[in-house]
Amino acid sequence: MLVAAGLDILAVVVFVAIGREEHESGSTIGGLAETAAPFLIGLAVGWLVARAWRRPLSLASGLVIWPTTVLVGMIVRASVFDGGTATSFVIVTMAFLGMCLVGWRLIAQSVMRRQSSSGGALRLR
Repeated sequence: MLVAAGLDILAVVVFVAIGREEHESGSTIGGLAETAAPFLIGLAVGWLVARAWRRPLSLASGLVIWPTTVLVGMIVRASVFDGGTATSFVIVTMAFLGMCLVGWRLIAQSVMRRQSSSGGALRLR
């Protein structure tokens, strides 16, 4: 569970760091934390809604965590942090976080299937 949560957090932080660099905001720790906070809150809500601690690597968890993270993140960003939610930003956020939050789970599922079909001992539950 901790690895899955860590990968999800990493995805959000990487998304924010790339965005801040692209928009010349820099990557100070304080700025990074402030920009990431709404999406990390959204991620926590997504984990709760999906009950992801039960099956953190499942695709179903990722498919709940992803849109919840974006929706809650955008709402918190706009209402609490006075951040922008331009349509293009929402689209980029959906695409990047979707690829990351769902993508690593798809890879994990593929690895687990391959290991199980070959009789390997890898277990990622």
